[in-house]
Amino acid sequence: MSLRFRPLILAVVAVALLLACRTGSLAPERAILILVSIDGFRWDYLDRFRPPTLMALANDGVRADGLIPQFPSKTFPNHYTIVTGLRLASHGIISNNMTDPAIPGRFSLSNRRVLADPRWWGGEPIWNTAERQGHITGALFWPGSETRIGGRQATYWMPYDERMPNDVHVAKSLEWLAQPEEKRPSFLTVYFSDVDHEGHEYGPESPQVRDAVADVDVALQQLVNGVRSLGLADRVHYIVVSDHGMSQLSPERVIVLDDFVDLDTVDVVDWSPVVTLSPNDGNVEALYAALKDRHPSLAVYRSADLPAKYGLAGHPRLPPVIGIADDGWAITSRQDLERWKSSRRVAGGAHGYDPQLRNMHGLFVAAGPRLQHGIRVPAFENIHVYELMCALLGIEPAKNDGDPAVTKDMLRSVKAPGQRTSRFEMRGRVGD
Repeated sequence: MSLRFRPLILAVVAVALLLACRTGSLAPERAILILVSIDGFRWDYLDRFRPPTLMALANDGVRADGLIPQFPSKTFPNHYTIVTGLRLASHGIISNNMTDPAIPGRFSLSNRRVLADPRWWGGEPIWNTAERQGHITGALFWPGSETRIGGRQATYWMPYDERMPNDVHVAKSLEWLAQPEEKRPSFLTVYFSDVDHEGHEYGPESPQVRDAVADVDVALQQLVNGVRSLGLADRVHYIVVSDHGMSQLSPERVIVLDDFVDLDTVDVVDWSPVVTLSPNDGNVEALYAALKDRHPSLAVYRSADLPAKYGLAGHPRLPPVIGIADDGWAITSRQDLERWKSSRRVAGGAHGYDPQLRNMHGLFVAAGPRLQHGIRVPAFENIHVYELMCALLGIEPAKNDGDPAVTKDMLRSVKAPGQRTSRFEMRGRVGD
């Protein structure tokens, strides 16, 4: 290099560095994204309970008026939609419980052997998208993370353990982030089940749900503080979501299935609030006729006739007869009803209803150096989160059903002169 050009080159570099600092830009290859799920966190819990860490993230970043799930608004289908950007008919996880004529066994949350079969899982979860493009990822307790999908899996993962305390969840994530740069994941998932559990047991209006929100917020605070202690605050983005909301049940809102059909004559694949079933004798029309218009709060369909808005009509994993309860209604058997009454479960909460119902809408909060500060956006479908995550990581998304235009205004490319720096880029405890 000629010495006479060296001052000019140094000046150009200095200007580039100054502009980078002034714009708050962050090279995509240095970005870290932590996707946090608070299962069952209904859209209105944020303002009702005002958990300080989550409120600080929302006030400092991007907050949506809700995250709209897919139908049915259940845990496994919607967690998998969030990380693939695919609707249920595209990725195949159409419920927490399902069967497939081409795959042995019955898919359910507790059947770990069946869950491990990659034939159930379509599409490409974001940890595989990132790993395929040279990133290291960690997926902690996210549906699909225990399965080698498309021959890949996150570098770091663990089998689901419902007994693991929240602080151990956080400690494991921070342990992965504490790796040397060449081993450090640029994408992580973290999962908390407390809010969903208490919502089911006691209902969304209960003090138990309020306490669960507070407990999860403490864990989130530990995560944010841990990231700062590792010196990574200027690189980390948080996207905090939930898979669905929650509706209040009542002993007065119960549909007893064996009032209409002999349960010994049917195979009930999924129960409530979307009941899916097959006749043991193969007579679909007789089963349909036995249930159709028999209860005013139960809409009954043949699989092929399921309304288009649900996106699952005729799906091969959908049993031939489907019943969908109205919001706040439960579908059960006479035997289970008596057991539920004694355990108060029927007075708790449920989800799975029509995703357009406001009670089913979940949480979306995002904050970090490449995201806008202090903006609020309308509720949007969860299929669009995947594209946003890919943009934050600077990776090419796999084929998906989302639209990057829905979330593009959440991204920040240039900081105007005098615009403040995010508290997560510059200072101590959240809420200081």
